[in-house]
Amino acid sequence: METKKKLRCPIGVPSGILAALIGLIGVIINIIHFNWFELLTSLALLLLAMPFVRIIMMVHSANDRLDELEAKQS
Repeated sequence: METKKKLRCPIGVPSGILAALIGLIGVIINIIHFNWFELLTSLALLLLAMPFVRIIMMVHSANDRLDELEAKQS
């Protein structure tokens, strides 16, 4: 009997990567145009997006481990 793997919501990782790319592009554009306030905003977005991706990946791997433990227990 095959058990189907539960689907995880994959939107966390792509949205974090997208936010990091937008932040990086914003940093580059704002450095070119000497726009200091928006540079700080883009830098903050970049620095917040990278840990967000890691946290989402850790949550998914923890859920997979819990599923394996539940399967062994049953």
